[in-house]
Formats: sequence, structure tokens, C-alpha cells
Amino acid sequence: MFKKILIANRGEIAVRVMATCREMGIRTVAIYSEADRQARHVREADEAYFIGAAPATQSYLRIETIIEVAKQSKAEAIHPGYGFLSENTAFVEACEQAGIVFIGPPPSAMRLMGSKIAAKELAQSVGAPTVPGYNGDRQDNETLLEEALRVGFPLLIKASAGGGGKGMRAVHKAEEFLEQLAGAQREALAAFGDGTVFLERLIQQPRHIEIQVLGDSFGKLIHLGERECSIQRRHQKIVEESPSIALTPELRAEMGNTAVRIAKAAGYVNAGTVEFMLDRDQHFYFLEMNTRLQVEHPVTEFETSLDLVRHQLYVAAGEPLALEQEQISPRGHAIEVRIYAEDPAQNFLPSTGTITHFVTPSGPGIRLDSGIEDGDEISQYYDPMIAKLIAYGEDRAAAIARLQRALEQSAILGVTTNVALLHAICTHPAFREGLTHTDFLLEYGLLTPEASEQPPNEVLIAAALSEIHREISARAASANEYSQSANGLASHAPDPWQLLGPWRTVGDASTLTYRYQDQEYVLTLQPASQANDAWIVKIREQPALEVSCIFGNEALVLLRLGTTQIRTYVERRAGETQVVLNGRMYRLQHRQAPDIETTAHGGGLARTQKTLTAPMAGTIVQLQTQAGDTVQAHQVLAILSAMKMEHAITAPHDGKVRRVYYQEGAVVAGGAVVIEME
Repeated sequence: MFKKILIANRGEIAVRVMATCREMGIRTVAIYSEADRQARHVREADEAYFIGAAPATQSYLRIETIIEVAKQSKAEAIHPGYGFLSENTAFVEACEQAGIVFIGPPPSAMRLMGSKIAAKELAQSVGAPTVPGYNGDRQDNETLLEEALRVGFPLLIKASAGGGGKGMRAVHKAEEFLEQLAGAQREALAAFGDGTVFLERLIQQPRHIEIQVLGDSFGKLIHLGERECSIQRRHQKIVEESPSIALTPELRAEMGNTAVRIAKAAGYVNAGTVEFMLDRDQHFYFLEMNTRLQVEHPVTEFETSLDLVRHQLYVAAGEPLALEQEQISPRGHAIEVRIYAEDPAQNFLPSTGTITHFVTPSGPGIRLDSGIEDGDEISQYYDPMIAKLIAYGEDRAAAIARLQRALEQSAILGVTTNVALLHAICTHPAFREGLTHTDFLLEYGLLTPEASEQPPNEVLIAAALSEIHREISARAASANEYSQSANGLASHAPDPWQLLGPWRTVGDASTLTYRYQDQEYVLTLQPASQANDAWIVKIREQPALEVSCIFGNEALVLLRLGTTQIRTYVERRAGETQVVLNGRMYRLQHRQAPDIETTAHGGGLARTQKTLTAPMAGTIVQLQTQAGDTVQAHQVLAILSAMKMEHAITAPHDGKVRRVYYQEGAVVAGGAVVIEME
């Protein structure tokens, strides 16, 4: 067995390979770009080498540089992970020429199956069913249009040299064909350096079924069952599960045997995946072969109790495959979802930035594969996948229940994620019934942002109490600093009003205003008399609630409403407060010029507030200012009475009152401007 291997990748898959190597006593070598100097895969490796600038073309795709690092580190083998150079035959050949073992298939098999046209012809030669279409050499527009008319519409234009949805177009009408063809060819040329395309009949609402195969260099090749990867967005899988609810035992055996025939005909060695489409009538068709370890391999590992990376290493080291087809007996059910840093409200564009808090789920049957930790950056240079969350149960219902709970336990702050979409999928009745297909998200409208809705009260309360806690903590630190300046060197004493605490004697109440989906939410808060950590909270016209809370690590704000405890995670950022509840992030916008002094009068308040509004409907019971008055910050200007409670409207900063809109005794609506300042 190898003593040291280099992992020619980054992020989650590099960390995953390192975990198996560590168990096997194999030392690991990491490579990293400028953007990944502090990345988790770098920290977990035994050795790490810098290879270039952040763009992948200047780092992770530099074959000569990676080979040189392997030689320098005396690595005996290279694991490519997936993506980057994992299916690059030039890289495999460069490894061979350098005397370094490539942990994957031979270049001949990779080259053959890397061409979708050649792979389809090979599949046909061993009797595998293929989708009707055209995969000829002639690529002129006239020939392709003629063949498209023969195949019939709707059809798919697909790039021959690659996958991942690049160079793929669905065409429903003949008059659209040439325009879509030009677009597919341009995209294929840009992505793979090859504009060759082929045509396939478009199967309506198919399931995507793939078979995991594993073979050694002695001719033994077996399959490890199937994974269903039907739920996709932009031809990218986001949910994978095993076994598929759609397969009968007979169909499962037939598809597995077909995959083995195809892989053997290709001379395949190591781990790979043969992919099929399954139509409504239970007819399956060969789609392509991925000549590498798949992103979704953990579901097969759960199902079979096998470590696929371990077996990859054994095979690459020249050992015979110590498994027989009869030994493969999948048990239970596993589901994987891919957590991406992307913004559903912005058409799922990647959400870059620093992950400030990553609260990971745990529990029986839960696995999280990730290369990200607190403080890591989601950059513009690489795939925005944060983690793969895998749930396993004794049956599909148990796996779904565990997945739902794990998503609700997750909290990611700093970037926007697709966790809410994943939660919506796993709780959807059609998913629970197993009615999945490649148009699942479109059919059920799950890609469309939800209409305007009111955030849960717990979200607003957690944001407000976190704000107050932050200001109280800052004020306590300021007061403590002043008290320690007994030598008189302090530049100035703290505000005596601040030393009294966040509450005012007049009304003992405060308000905070947040905006969510173009709606404003005003919260009124005051301390409850019976407990130091309890508050009376009122939202709009709703009845007041008594809430206590505990502030923990990782931005945790644990709310207590009676005996009920609710876990939220809160972080204040420039212009907004992010709150995660049950896995879903709510982004509460701050008012650009808050109008009512909040409970905490600390330095976090804006100094340019002009309009002071009523936090709720009520009666002006006292006015303590008039137009033209010069006032100081925190000075009480008016008192509003509502629901037997008095609320003080105070000056947010030193300034001058420009106008008072109401007289004492006037009844005002919530949100009405009461006082305007200069």
C-alpha cells in the first residue's frame, strides 16, 4: 500500500479522501491556491504546497506544477477527487510518464467513455438500450437539422466532450433548433474546447438512475447498486438517494448487469458510474459514464457499508478486488442533499462571502461531508458547494425524517444558502411519495421565491433581543473600562444615562423596527418585573408575549416561551440582521434611519435619524418638546400610551426639533410620524 499520496483537489472531496488515508496510515499531500491558504483541506493534510493564483487555470489545473509537487513530496500516487483534472486524460498520462500512480481508470477507458458519442456506440455494441438520436461525425447545420427532424421534437442537443449541463439545450420546435444549436456549440467549445454535439430524443419527465461500478486490474468488475439523482436544477443534481423507489428487483438486476457489461467493454478499472434515464414505462436508456468518484458516493457507502475511497486505493495499489457480486446486499435507505452558497431570490446566483457561523447537524444516521468551517470564504473562483448532508435510515421514511431534522438543525450565517429549498423538497408530499423526475422542481414551483409572507414571531423576537444583548454588553464593557480608570487618565466619563442601563424610567419601554419583504415590523419591548432575562414583547397589534432567552456560542439565541424552547441563530451585519430558524435564514433589513430610540442607547445607533414614528397605534399623553427646541440625545420628547403601557419617544441624537405633528390627546396610527428633527 502507498505510504504517501497527493490529493489534486480542494474542499470537501480533499478532506474526504484525507479521512480514509488517515485511517489507513497513509500520509497526505495537499495543494492550494492563493485563495485557499487557510482552507480546511490545507490544515488537515500532512504536507501542503502552494501552486498558484486563485483562478483554477493558474493553480488546480496546472498539470506540470502538480506533477512537480508530487515528485518533490515523494508522493507515490495522486487522487484526483472529482472535477478539475479528474477526467483529464493528459493528466493521467502525465502521471504515468512520471512514474506516479493515478488513482482512477486507465487513460484509454477515460478517453473512450469521456466522449459521449463513443460511449453511446460502445453501449450499443454490448446490447445496452440507448435513446434514439444522432451521433454522427457530420456537424454542419444542414445535417444536424435534417437529423433533428428525423429524431423528432422535443429533443436534446448535448455536448459530446463533457457533462454537468454544459452545452445542453432542450428544443421543442423545429424553428428554434438552429438558434439553440449555435448556443450549445458555443458553450461546449468554451467549456471543453470541443464544440461537437449529438442529438437525443427528449424523454418526458424521466428519472435519472446511476449504477456504481468498481473493478480491479485483474478483470473483476462488480456493481454496488443504484442511486436515483432525479431532482436537479440546471441539469445539476441536488438530491441523490439509494435505493430508487422506482426499481423492481428484476429491473435493478438488469440495469446493474448492463452497467457491468458497458464498463468491462471499456476496460474500466477503479470506481466509476454508469448513468441511465428511466422513462414512465420502466424502459431505461444508457446516458453516459462518469470515470471518477461521484459527488454522491456517500449514499452508496451508507447502503453497502463500504468505504469506496479505501477500495479505490486498494485497486490502484494493484491489489485484487476482495468483493464478490453476491456479497453486495444493500440495506436501509440513504439520501444526500447538496448545500450550496447561492441566493434563491437572485435566480440562485452564487453567494460569495465569509461563513461566520456554520452550525452542523448531528445524530443517528447523519453524515456531513464538508471542506468548510467557521471563518472560511466562499470565493468567486470555485464551486459554491458548502457541504453534502447525508441521512440514513432503516427505510425511506426514516431517512427523510432524519434529513428534515438535520436541515432544521443546520445554521449557516454570512452567506445565503439553498437550505430552505432542500427543506421544501424533503417535506413536499410528492417527494415523500417518491414521485420524482428531472422536472420535479419546475413542476411543483419550488424554484420560484415564495410570495411576501410574515416572518415567524420568533425570528423578530430573536433579532430584537440579540440587538439589546449586544448593546447591553457593549455598555457594560464601557462602564467597566471607565471604572478601572481611577487614575483620571480617561478622556471623558461615560454618559450617566447609559450607566443607568438600557431602560428609561418613563414607560420602561423601547422599540425596534425591521423590514422584511417590503413590510415593516415594529417590536415594543420592556423588561418583565419577575426575571432579569425576561421581556415583554409586542409585535404590531398582536398580544404581548413574555419571553426569556439564553445567549450561547455560535450566535445561538435560545428563546423560552413558557416551557417551550426555540433555537435560533442571529448575526447582525451591515444593514441587516440574519436570523436562522429551523434551518431557514431570514434577512431582516434595518431601517436606514430608525425613528424610535431603542432600549439600548449605545454607540451602534445612527446619528442622522430625522423622523420619529409611533411604534403602534396609541394616544399621545404627553409632549415634552415643541418646534425649534434644541434637544440632547436620549431626551424624552413624547410619551405614547397604548394597551395600558407607556412608551417613551426619545431623541436619537443631539439636534433641533423641526416639527411636531400631533398635540397631546391625539390618537395616532402605528408608524405615523410624530416628530421630525433637523
